[in-house]
Amino acid sequence: MSKVCPITGKRPISGHTVSHANNKTKRRFEPNLHEKRIWVASENRFIRIRLSAKALRTIDKVGVDAVLPLIRKK
Repeated sequence: MSKVCPITGKRPISGHTVSHANNKTKRRFEPNLHEKRIWVASENRFIRIRLSAKALRTIDKVGVDAVLPLIRKK
């Protein structure tokens, strides 16, 4: 399963872990994804989707019907 949010497009990025001695080792920064069941009133059913925390806030702000085309398109 991919680690990409279908609404915000957040995906893993790479960077460094920096120790106190300033040693740098490569690492991945993963997006904050959650498996959620979201009620879609227009379809009268739940949909199950992996979303980032920011996408959940977006759904709370604008509603699930506004972001549903973004989910369907990807």
